[in-house]
Amino acid sequence: MKLRHEWKHEINASDRMLLRQRLRAVMKTDVHADQGIYKVRSLYFDNAADKVLLEKINGIQYREKFRMRYYNDDTSMIMLEKKSKFNGLGSKQSAALTKEEARLLAEGRYDWMLESGRELLCELYAKIRTQGLQAKTIVDYTREAFVCEAGNVRVTLDSNIRTGLGSTDFLNPECVTIPAGSQFAVLEVKWDAFLPDAVRSAVQLTGRRTAAFSKYQVCRMYG
Repeated sequence: MKLRHEWKHEINASDRMLLRQRLRAVMKTDVHADQGIYKVRSLYFDNAADKVLLEKINGIQYREKFRMRYYNDDTSMIMLEKKSKFNGLGSKQSAALTKEEARLLAEGRYDWMLESGRELLCELYAKIRTQGLQAKTIVDYTREAFVCEAGNVRVTLDSNIRTGLGSTDFLNPECVTIPAGSQFAVLEVKWDAFLPDAVRSAVQLTGRRTAAFSKYQVCRMYG
């Protein structure tokens, strides 16, 4: 399991404009996106006791969460992802899903998962059965991404964060979502062994502190 460093800051619209200018000077935009910008839709899993949400709020040092995700309304490429935190370091494991598999998961139909032959799906199945995990809510946002080969750095600016209000209609592009709170944005910085000085300087903002920010947590305030 590969662990990466991660910083997160809640920022405002002015911060985002300033950061965009700085980052374009020292990093490349993500070539897999249209001018580095794309839409993200995720469906997070939690249980009736809000285990995942409460572990985040309480700052548990080791925690994990499962989600499904696709980009730019393209349901031909859907991923199941497991995000883990270990004392401030993060890791991500992923497995591809078909559209039908994603639909079954969103609908709470799980018996097929053990026959999938994919380790991550089998792990999620076990935790569905032992922890009561189930699809909880949709989280939508727009992401602007920058990359740097040195240090394997990825910097993202996430904005227009919206919540599905408990909806799990994951594959429906017309699913109703609403803005999650005030129109803030999120800066995320992820890297491997080192963070190049040029990038470190570019992402510095006066009066901003790193925080264990969670878009899932913010969206759960609404259901």
